[in-house]
This record gives sequence, C-alpha cells and structure tokens, in this order.
Amino acid sequence: MQTVLTWLQLFLSVTLIAAVLIHPAKGMGLGSMGSSAQLFGSQKGAETGLNRITGAIAISWAVVAIVLSSPLIK
Repeated sequence: MQTVLTWLQLFLSVTLIAAVLIHPAKGMGLGSMGSSAQLFGSQKGAETGLNRITGAIAISWAVVAIVLSSPLIK
C-alpha cells in the first residue's frame, strides 16, 4: 500500500508542477505558450478551469502526504 501511495505522490507532484507552470502569467511566461484559451472557450474560462484543476491536484497531494505520514500505513 505504501508503495502505491508513494508512486501516486510522485505522479501528483509532477502533475502539480506542470499545472502551475501552465497558468497564464501577467506578462509573457510559460502560460502563454499553449492555446489553453481555445480549450476552455475563453481566457477567463481557461483561468477558472486551470485554477480548479490545480486546486484539486493540490488537495489530492496534501491528502496523500497526510496518509503517507500516518503510522497506520507501514
């Protein structure tokens, strides 16, 4: 069980980093590289969608981190 959670934590970590890098910046940054506005319909929709996705990944990461630190998982 611990091995599966560790791999899940690794996957969530990489995914969270990617999600944060995709966010649009105020200026020209990594967020301006893709056409994420077309994916969600509008620029505001893109930001809202990315915020929800990033938040869900961050919460999942935190839950897995808490479960991994639990003494019940050994």
